[in-house]
Amino acid sequence: MIIMQCVQLSKSFGAEPILSNIKLEVQSRDRIALIGRNGAGKSTLLKIITGQMSFDSGELIIPKDVKLGYLAQDTGLESNLSIWEEMLAVFQPLQKMEQELRQLEGKMSDNNVLNNPALYEKVLKDYDELQIKFKDQGGYQYEADIRSILSGLKFSTFDYSTKISTLSGGQKTRLALAKLLLTKPELLVLDEPTNHLDIETLTWLEQYLVNYDGAILIVSHDRYFLDKIVTVVYEISNTKSTKFHGNYSDYLEEKAKRYEVELRQYEKQQEEVAKLQDFIQRNIARASTTKRAQSRRKQLERMTLMGKPQGDEKSASFSFDIMKQTGNDVLRLENVAVGYDKSKPLFANANLQIKKNESVALVGPNGIGKSTLLKAINQELTTIEGAISYGSNVMIGYYDQEQAKLTSNKQVLHELWDEYPLTPEKEIRTVLGNFLFSGDDVLKVVSDLSGGEKARLQLAKLYMQKANFLIFDEPTNHLDLDSKEVLESALIDYPGTILFVSHDRYFLNRIATRIVEISSIGLTDYIGDYDYYIRKKEELKELELLEQKQLQESTPNEGKASDKVSFQQDKEAKKQERQRQRRIEEIENMIEQFETEVAQDEEALCDPEIYQDHERSATLNEQIEERKAKIEKLMEEWEELQS
Repeated sequence: MIIMQCVQLSKSFGAEPILSNIKLEVQSRDRIALIGRNGAGKSTLLKIITGQMSFDSGELIIPKDVKLGYLAQDTGLESNLSIWEEMLAVFQPLQKMEQELRQLEGKMSDNNVLNNPALYEKVLKDYDELQIKFKDQGGYQYEADIRSILSGLKFSTFDYSTKISTLSGGQKTRLALAKLLLTKPELLVLDEPTNHLDIETLTWLEQYLVNYDGAILIVSHDRYFLDKIVTVVYEISNTKSTKFHGNYSDYLEEKAKRYEVELRQYEKQQEEVAKLQDFIQRNIARASTTKRAQSRRKQLERMTLMGKPQGDEKSASFSFDIMKQTGNDVLRLENVAVGYDKSKPLFANANLQIKKNESVALVGPNGIGKSTLLKAINQELTTIEGAISYGSNVMIGYYDQEQAKLTSNKQVLHELWDEYPLTPEKEIRTVLGNFLFSGDDVLKVVSDLSGGEKARLQLAKLYMQKANFLIFDEPTNHLDLDSKEVLESALIDYPGTILFVSHDRYFLNRIATRIVEISSIGLTDYIGDYDYYIRKKEELKELELLEQKQLQESTPNEGKASDKVSFQQDKEAKKQERQRQRRIEEIENMIEQFETEVAQDEEALCDPEIYQDHERSATLNEQIEERKAKIEKLMEEWEELQS
């Protein structure tokens, strides 16, 4: 069943067309993603569909009985009610029905009704009908639904009598999403629903939406999220819409195939046109061939000429370089505690060591202190306890998710140029052009820029800084999918060290070589990418469940002190064995990595350009010896653990 249709829908702002002849169809239980560059018109189309904005021409067809629910980008729930009162407000019709049921129950026990068989029969019938309706509409489970969704969106630890007006912006956005999910509309329209969600909450939302009974129309830049949920993709590009079947990965593959086919067809037609034009030109003036030439001219006029297929729109183009290398040790945290209240640190006993060329991701629930730790490392905050030390030649480049420093009334050109006044204007403009600030864009006022434009300006500043230790706090938050991919490529090729916080699981998997999980008691290290981290977490969870099962099975002997001691010893032994096995696995991975790097360096030394360059060959030899020493040390530890 079709529940929403856009037919040849168009919208312009002034003389500039934003959407042209858009075709989009939503059927029951469809899972549709709208994708496109920042500024392509995705949010505009959602606002038109949900009645928030008018359109210029075309048709928008939505049956009267179809209910739409819309969550705009970064929309917070503004209310003077408590969390529980606001969620209950969704179910006012059910609450009214419940009151009517109580009234009918009162009548059923009234002597006047009991003594009137006809009236009693009518009350009984009304009660049965209303009770069935109440049950079918979820009357007996709506409070459980509220608790379930609030728990999934990380409100289970909150006092539900908390006033919404006292919550943070991110919490209000999550509550707005919770309220929308409770309404269960036939068409759920979500604009960037993953903003302000940590990884655990994202995983819950994915599962909820996969099992959702209605249709879903989503705008999101989270590739894991799109791959998990959507089955249809509409791309908005150059004001037009194009439909693709499958998830986001399928869309990328299909788009590349379509472009190749269309390009071949275009090139074939261009060859045919060139041959016809050449024949006409050579033969039109000759009496013996003029008729044939005229025939070819008519053939050419009848042809429907194809436009050249448009490839990807212009992308940002940049790579990060460094002024000079750091020493092997880049950063060390020793028993660090951070927070804004000395009596209540967000976490304590944090110990961490980061080496040159590592790419380390910090993960953990919202509010645990990830951004606070990055600010402390960037020396914007002082630690409550412990010490932070830096290696030799470390130059920090810091990317702030809040874009706090990009509020000036300067033009974009001068925002960058004023920091590097000795750099020629042409070079500054070239850099800005690489980050998609071209022409009059460089004259825009910084405070008027969109989130995506500010993100690109911040990246341009980092590019100019040439720092050898980059610290990123949610770098992908305001970037479109294409810009994310460019940033990923730049960071993969970056010759320095990276420490970052991100909720983008695809980005985490591509960039991180280590995952460090933050909890209230400190940091836990996982040597590997995001997928490795998830596997290890699942293994630890399974082991914990196994221990609980063993504990339950030992309950009959619980009263005996000796059995308790035996169980605790057994538990401790198993814990130590797990730690030993994990350490062995980590050592083996590190040895394999170092051996690969030694082999690459030794192969590089065979290159005449390098072995004739004494400085480069000396550096490589030094690296080889340093890694061999590490391998030897790790082998000694490995042998000790195996014995």
